[in-house]
Amino acid sequence: MSITTAIHIEHERLALVPTLRSLSGITIRVITQGTTNPGETFFPFLVEYDHREELEQSLDADTTVADYELVDWTDDTGIYYIKHSSEAKLISTVVTDVNGFLLDTKTRENGWLVRLLLPEKDALNTIWEFAREQDIQMEILEIYENKGTNGEQSYGLTDEQSAALIAAYENGYFSEPRERSLEDIASEMNLSSTAMSGRLRRGIRNLIDATISETRSDQ
Repeated sequence: MSITTAIHIEHERLALVPTLRSLSGITIRVITQGTTNPGETFFPFLVEYDHREELEQSLDADTTVADYELVDWTDDTGIYYIKHSSEAKLISTVVTDVNGFLLDTKTRENGWLVRLLLPEKDALNTIWEFAREQDIQMEILEIYENKGTNGEQSYGLTDEQSAALIAAYENGYFSEPRERSLEDIASEMNLSSTAMSGRLRRGIRNLIDATISETRSDQ
């Protein structure tokens, strides 16, 4: 069954990360194309930044950029075709190798937030292994199993486990320091602390089984 997943990746040599880290307040998004051709090195990007000259100076100094061409600049937004250098680390090749698609790619913090459509969970494991081999820090944020035309979130959780985890999260139970006690949250859900603890424990176990344990099974 196909899945849709969101991942966050970080590495100092990921495409355009030097520019991202040098310019405060910049936002970069890959303009989606109908292909993830592994031989493609020239990609269209939408860049939001308020100083075009500073941006292009940063692109000139960016070791992951071999060349770039401005297509359009309006107000604080530019569209560029950017060719990656041999120094750039990309995940597009491995995504294509597993018959996946890049649905959305945009900068977030010091890296890239990427949404992928993959044919199966094993494909995500392959991408994880590729990231590990390339020393790319990769965090899996969410996974959806695609059922029919609508993606349906599935982590092997029962409705009760999902409700317990969401309530605990929203009430700061997992914060450091902890904002609410287990007893307080359980009381709001009309549960005993023992029942609440059991749902959280089983829910976390199922989350690990559906995400971390599968994606790291070969490590």
